[in-house]
Amino acid sequence: MLRYLLLSLLFSLSFASQTLQRSISSSPTRINPLLATDSASGEISSWIFGSLVKFDANGSITGDMAQSWEFTDDRTLRFHLKKGIRWHDGVPFTAADVLFTWRWLRREDVITPYKSDFKYVESVEAPDDETVVVRYSQPYFKALSIWMNGIIPEHLWREEKDPMHSRLNRMPVGTGPYLMKRALAVNENIRLYANEAYYEHPPFIKEQIYNYIGDPSTMFMMLKSGRLDIAPLSPLQLERQVGEDFREKFNIYERPANSYTYIGFNLRKKPFNDPKLRKALSMAIDRKEIIDLLFFSHGRPCYGPFMPGSEVYPKDFVAPRYDPAGAEKLLAEAGYDKKHPLEFTLVTNTGNEIRLNAAQIIQRELMAVGVKMKIRAMEWQAFLNSVVFPHNFDAVLLGWNLSLIPDAYPLWHSDSDKKGGFNFVGYHNDEVDRLIEMSEKIVDRKKFARIYRRIFRLIVRDNPYIFLYIPYSITAVKKNIKGVTPSIIGIEYNFIDWKIED
Repeated sequence: MLRYLLLSLLFSLSFASQTLQRSISSSPTRINPLLATDSASGEISSWIFGSLVKFDANGSITGDMAQSWEFTDDRTLRFHLKKGIRWHDGVPFTAADVLFTWRWLRREDVITPYKSDFKYVESVEAPDDETVVVRYSQPYFKALSIWMNGIIPEHLWREEKDPMHSRLNRMPVGTGPYLMKRALAVNENIRLYANEAYYEHPPFIKEQIYNYIGDPSTMFMMLKSGRLDIAPLSPLQLERQVGEDFREKFNIYERPANSYTYIGFNLRKKPFNDPKLRKALSMAIDRKEIIDLLFFSHGRPCYGPFMPGSEVYPKDFVAPRYDPAGAEKLLAEAGYDKKHPLEFTLVTNTGNEIRLNAAQIIQRELMAVGVKMKIRAMEWQAFLNSVVFPHNFDAVLLGWNLSLIPDAYPLWHSDSDKKGGFNFVGYHNDEVDRLIEMSEKIVDRKKFARIYRRIFRLIVRDNPYIFLYIPYSITAVKKNIKGVTPSIIGIEYNFIDWKIED
């Protein structure tokens, strides 16, 4: 009996050393890289599927399933695929899968926002198993980066009649570093197993378990108790709710999140069509105070639409300063003062306590310069359908993601000011439109970056948004996990090299 208990203990310790415990707050809807529009689906899909290219630790594009590539002219891109890659079921991956994926995306019954990435792809050819030739209708700045989208297997998908409801969206087969052995079930834990035939090398961590935890406080308690190996922390948890015992067990990794929060004005309405008035409101808001109060200083001010530190962010950019006296002067020039205050309503969504608290801080700061701002909070879908997309607002409090390779067209081009478009504030600038259209046809990354830095300056000058803050992403990782190396794209880009030590 004692021998059996010892063997069981040794087995459990060995198994634990190979398994990473995570959390997931919602169930994925479709584990398919071409249909994943929610964060849970995207995260699980990223482990299952490979793509032709990806970002490296420095944010540069490198090969994933592509060994190399070249532009044979400014409209033709040729990929050379790595040899020996296999799908999780053992079938070889070939150029025919890439061709099939492109054709599959073009189907009318495939509903996905990723279709627009391929709008300038004129043709895809697979002259042999290891070569893919892509021809574009015009030079295209995203010609290479769109192939970061995952590739799906032709041999499984070609017989599927209903792509949006296929069984393969619940039991996916990919080429990525991890695989699934049973179909996705709603609100259940998800087990991912190491792909021992992975083309880079098999992951050292042999199993990942995503524990379904819908409540953030429960997730935090499980992390503190050691039942999770990795999990996000809020600034409040980091500063007020963890002690030295926690820090002895976990390493804390912190970096700017790939997102920003902003106030967007309805530029179609008076007085928000006045750039001087928008500038006054921006000058009246103390971004540092918001960050200190909401994030315990774990964040940074945001002053423009592109990622700080990226090649499209002007290195010599001088941030506008907090200047309430200057704001009052500009407001007075626009005809407003404390006796005749500017009044407007800021609308945001419920379910986001940080945004609501930010709105209250901004309300107080604007009051100090004689502006009366009311706050209205609405359920998310009602907010979008009755306020944002019908343009029925004075100002909205929202957020966008930041990308290393931004696309300014959806947010800032005049043509995107349409029903359902993301330029719902109604921003129009002929020079910005011209530069966006010019940049779409540029393949050279340095030339593209120069144009985008000009776009950045023009947008910042016009103040269509008050860019507010970029929160920090804080992650706790158990100290017995080795190989974690932070980078501009996060801490998990090299996850297959992580090891769990006893």
